Amino acid sequence: MQATRRPRPGLIQLWERQHPARRIFAGFVALNLIGWGLLMLPISRQGEGAATWIEALFTAVSAACVTGLTVVDTALYWTPVGQVVILLLIQLGGLGVMVFASLVGIFVVRRLTLGSRLTTAQEAHAEGPGSVRRIVVSILKIALVVEGSVALILWLRFWLGRGEDPLHALWLGVFHAVSSYNNAGFALFSDNLMGFVDDPFILLPLATATIIGGLGFPVIVQILKHAPNPRRFSMHTWLVLVGTGSLLVIGTLAIAVLEWNNPGSLGAHSPATRILDAFFHSVQTRTAGFNALDIGRFEPETLLVMDVLMFIGGGPAGTAGGIKITTFGVLLAIILAEVRGDPAVTVFGKRLSRAVHREAITVALLAVGLVFGSTIVIMLLTHIDLDQVLFEVVSAFGTVGLSTGITASVGTPSQLILIMLMFIGRVGPITVATALALRPRRLAFELPKERPVIG
Repeated sequence: MQATRRPRPGLIQLWERQHPARRIFAGFVALNLIGWGLLMLPISRQGEGAATWIEALFTAVSAACVTGLTVVDTALYWTPVGQVVILLLIQLGGLGVMVFASLVGIFVVRRLTLGSRLTTAQEAHAEGPGSVRRIVVSILKIALVVEGSVALILWLRFWLGRGEDPLHALWLGVFHAVSSYNNAGFALFSDNLMGFVDDPFILLPLATATIIGGLGFPVIVQILKHAPNPRRFSMHTWLVLVGTGSLLVIGTLAIAVLEWNNPGSLGAHSPATRILDAFFHSVQTRTAGFNALDIGRFEPETLLVMDVLMFIGGGPAGTAGGIKITTFGVLLAIILAEVRGDPAVTVFGKRLSRAVHREAITVALLAVGLVFGSTIVIMLLTHIDLDQVLFEVVSAFGTVGLSTGITASVGTPSQLILIMLMFIGRVGPITVATALALRPRRLAFELPKERPVIG
């Protein structure tokens, strides 16, 4: 009897069989490629002809990875069509490709496959595949409420306070609200937000949206659910909230002290404006990327402080980048436990899983290696000073978008390195490494233990 040949699986079956990390990786690659293609169209660029391939690619990746670094003037180079494409890339990149796919499945197809639920659960850090529908709908509601509220405030300010045409003011409000909530930092002004350096009605709503987006969806959901009883907050939520508050205060004080008398930044303004801008730029280092001051004129010491803040970033499963506050918090707890000689690592009264130790160390070391290596290569290619190159590299990896002004002039090879950093920073070093691995290693035996001397 002749054996029947099994039918070859179709594309859908092959997609469903892939590891969630590979599907997230592929989804973001597809989003970037689609954005690249759309921005290459002549209709997306002002004037005759189309954008160059590197201008379109860099902008598409920066938007989809909610970074904000630019090689061209967003306000003057791109047409309204191109700006709409950038806005859509920011929104889809901020929500997450798999979260958006799940929204389509929920509201259009009316169903989610198991593979889709598993992938979305990993991207959104949901409790499990069973909670995906609830989490995804909550993510959409939170985004619409925050973006809508900030867009309304900005619209009224641009219209009534700044004299903009009502329709143009509405477009400015919507674009900057979406950009701020998704921690993107794209602005429709040639000088970013430097024209509003002393306007709290512009800067504070944007800062608020940035902070909310940087908390991460799981934290926002827990706050809405358990706000009357904070004792029910999880370890994750406490790490993000305490870490966010601490970094905002540290960043504000550091920028204010270091730049207070700098005539190129805070020193040129009144004390009230200096405090406002110190706070605003502390918020922006959490991966948003708006700037109301010329970052290129900051002191080197200030840039180094901002490097650290950008590298840490915001909360997981949100719109922020960096190694994440939770990773930094876990590493800090491990160090404190080791110094004190504690038998276990505890955080906010709970013991930390040993598996989390390895994850945090892996993320941090991979990030340090990427930043260190990329900085050396770009310095060799451009011969630009260390403080400027390091700032640009950390900004790209942390998907921040703040710049000292060198991005457009570093050349195509260096810009390709920044593109790689933006993509890895948004998707995550572990996700990228897992997606590129041929297959997980499974050992049928254990090797004998041995302990080297440390320190």
